[in-house]
Amino acid sequence: MDRIIRYALNHKLVVLLGTALMALYGVYALSQISVGAVPDITNNQVQIITTSRSLSTEDVERYLTYPVELEMANLPGVQEIRSVSKFGLSVVTVVFDDDLGTYLPRQLIAEKIASAQEKIPQGFGTPFMGPITTGLGEIYQYKLSVDAAQKDQYSLTDLRSIKDWLVKRELSGIPGVVEVNTWGGYLKTYEIAIKPDRIQALGISVLDVFEALQSNNSIAGGSYIEKNDLAYFVRGEGLINQLSEIEELVVAQRGNIPVLVRDIAEVRYGYANRFGAITANGQGEAVMGQVMMLKGANSNEVIELVKSRVDAIQLILPDGVRINPVLERSELISKTTDTITENLILGCLIVIFIVLLILGNLRSAFVIASVIPLSLFFAISMM
Repeated sequence: MDRIIRYALNHKLVVLLGTALMALYGVYALSQISVGAVPDITNNQVQIITTSRSLSTEDVERYLTYPVELEMANLPGVQEIRSVSKFGLSVVTVVFDDDLGTYLPRQLIAEKIASAQEKIPQGFGTPFMGPITTGLGEIYQYKLSVDAAQKDQYSLTDLRSIKDWLVKRELSGIPGVVEVNTWGGYLKTYEIAIKPDRIQALGISVLDVFEALQSNNSIAGGSYIEKNDLAYFVRGEGLINQLSEIEELVVAQRGNIPVLVRDIAEVRYGYANRFGAITANGQGEAVMGQVMMLKGANSNEVIELVKSRVDAIQLILPDGVRINPVLERSELISKTTDTITENLILGCLIVIFIVLLILGNLRSAFVIASVIPLSLFFAISMM
């Protein structure tokens, strides 16, 4: 220690250059480091999710969770396997060693999912991996609001459709965003309410109606016709676009008279089964969205990109519809960094005051107080 002190006193220029270099690199590291509000201590895990609308909790455990757990048990680097089985939902969490990284475990699981699928009875569910995110990946939540003047023009189904087909698509593709989820509202469906007395009188089964709908909703591609220097491609457009087209589909024929869907059923709009709802500000149900961040991304940068994209989406939304942020991680990050800055300034001021009070030397006070920001820069450089 005496040698170090003696060398520093005799080579002041070297010490000053080293200190300046460390401070400059610390400032550079501070501009490059991923800044977050809280430390992400999520372990290296991958979730395998399987959904089934018809299985009870016991059946989910037997036919979905158990086959997936059995296949994942022999993967290399596995620390722990745990699972949750609920009505219609199976979630298997596989925890790997940290040194395997993020993408190798997912590749190993992708190879095993195919084997697990073979052990699950057909039609019970298809396992898939969860997004590449962590428990702190929820960086931005928003609600679709409607102005008071247009409130009666948009139903929860309309807002859900706007969210899924406009807002979600525009938010996808942002660097650092791995998934955009939707909460609340009604998922629009097309329903055919069959009249039992009609199909019984005409000798038509429900399976006949299903096959008619399935076979009449597709696109057929043919060959092409050459004429002069042009080629005309032959295609059959058979996709259903509206309710009236469903009503005109032919289900069967009785006495040279076609039986249409409208003759045996009522065609209408409906919504898929719901397992929850969202309410906001005591004003009833609402439609919300959640942006999930890619694991390891810079949350502050991703949030700024999301906010910029949201401003662009506001311009193309239908009249009266607005995106209202509910939770925004950047506010928490800003408050956290402000707290760090405040603590640094107050710490330096306290040290300067104490040293002046004891030694009465302003130069010594500044030298001792400079250790606080230099220690921060050094720590950030090592990170």
